[in-house]
Amino acid sequence: MIDLSKYTKELSKLFSASENILIICHINPDGDSIGAQLALYHYFNANNKRVYLLAPNNIQEFLKWMDGSDHINIFIKDRKKGRTLINAADLIIMLDFNQSNRLGEAEDCVMASKAKKIVIDHHLDPADFADLIISDPSKCSTSELVHELICGINGGQFMNRSYAEALYVGIITDTGNFEHGSYSSGTFRIVADLLDEGIVKEKIINLIYNSFSKDRIRLQGFALNQRMVVLPEIKTAYIYLTRDDLKEYNHVKGDTEGFVNMPLSIKGINFSALFIEKDSFIKLSFRSKGQFPSNEFASQYFSGGGHLNASGGEYTDTLDNTIAYFLKVLKENVWRFED
Repeated sequence: MIDLSKYTKELSKLFSASENILIICHINPDGDSIGAQLALYHYFNANNKRVYLLAPNNIQEFLKWMDGSDHINIFIKDRKKGRTLINAADLIIMLDFNQSNRLGEAEDCVMASKAKKIVIDHHLDPADFADLIISDPSKCSTSELVHELICGINGGQFMNRSYAEALYVGIITDTGNFEHGSYSSGTFRIVADLLDEGIVKEKIINLIYNSFSKDRIRLQGFALNQRMVVLPEIKTAYIYLTRDDLKEYNHVKGDTEGFVNMPLSIKGINFSALFIEKDSFIKLSFRSKGQFPSNEFASQYFSGGGHLNASGGEYTDTLDNTIAYFLKVLKENVWRFED
């Protein structure tokens, strides 16, 4: 845990001096990156700052109900406007990522910008690609970190309904609704404040977790019945989905969200992996229980990273070869499952 108070004076000065603020989330944005982005957006709006939002690519359908999401400009949909926003900014705030390549196609333009750049993130080992990097892996989400920084700048609690809903989405999605992650008693104190603001948690949970299409539910059933492999001898289970599988069930972006968590509900399973076949590579997601470092595993073998119990990566090979490689390196690390 870091002392955030040492950043608040510098942030306040940068915020006050900036005329055009651009907030950017990472490629394939999740609930935390969008939640943190919209929370900061609502704070700036409340303080009459000119602020713009940019995402490298499309946001998922289950996040589009959030107030302000319709103001998020999508770089790959309108590259000319995206470059204009980047070039006009005098302050660029990047949220929930620690490597510049997470900017996708927008990376070169952002890195070439003369604007002051800030990174606010909770992942381990941030690269040095901004003027100010605020990284605290002890926080369960970037949304939690953003809130604490805003409260420090504000000289006390800042809150309104739209801000509170955005924070809540960020917190619950990055903890799997408090099933994993580094949440703390402080996290729950923030959640208590959000509830006091009047957010309706049942509504938000339904919008996030219970608004799937029938095709997505059928894909989930297929994945569990036909594409899950359980390896009790190494306390592991994995699910794999081919491009043909996804096509058969009319897959849209976000449909496989949460699939990687499901095998962890099996007694004795401490590590779960999801393999998604893409056009030129295999996307992997990892979840673990206890102290198995899924982030180190992802970083060492699959060009990825993340958190202790939630991470991801990718591998450039066939699906069969990727699974074979995964099993080989996993068995070399099976000792880490020992109690």
